[in-house]
Amino acid sequence: MTEDELKELSVNIRTAIEKTEKAIVGYEEMSQPISPENAIGRISRMDAINNKGVADAALRKAKEKLHALKYMEKQIGEPGFGLCARCKQPTDSDATLALNAAKRKLCALCQVKRILKFEF
Repeated sequence: MTEDELKELSVNIRTAIEKTEKAIVGYEEMSQPISPENAIGRISRMDAINNKGVADAALRKAKEKLHALKYMEKQIGEPGFGLCARCKQPTDSDATLALNAAKRKLCALCQVKRILKFEF
């Protein structure tokens, strides 16, 4: 990857980290325990419990995404960043963002080959 591509990727990662951190704050507020002293009906309480479960799942996903983004941010200056771990060909920045966030570090072609051959 060129220096300009690395800088652009770094900015994109930083932006994604900031958005994810804001989302985590919102999910934490939505996943607060439901206090039993609130006078709401049985169905409303069940709905609130269901909504809390959805918010908890979203919070978990956002924290995983944040962890992956921070890991990728640290990897930007490392040798081999932006290269496929298998074929050593450069990946484009969008694929790099998606694949490195998942910690797979494979280009799209090698990823498909791995899936079709059931290699893990």
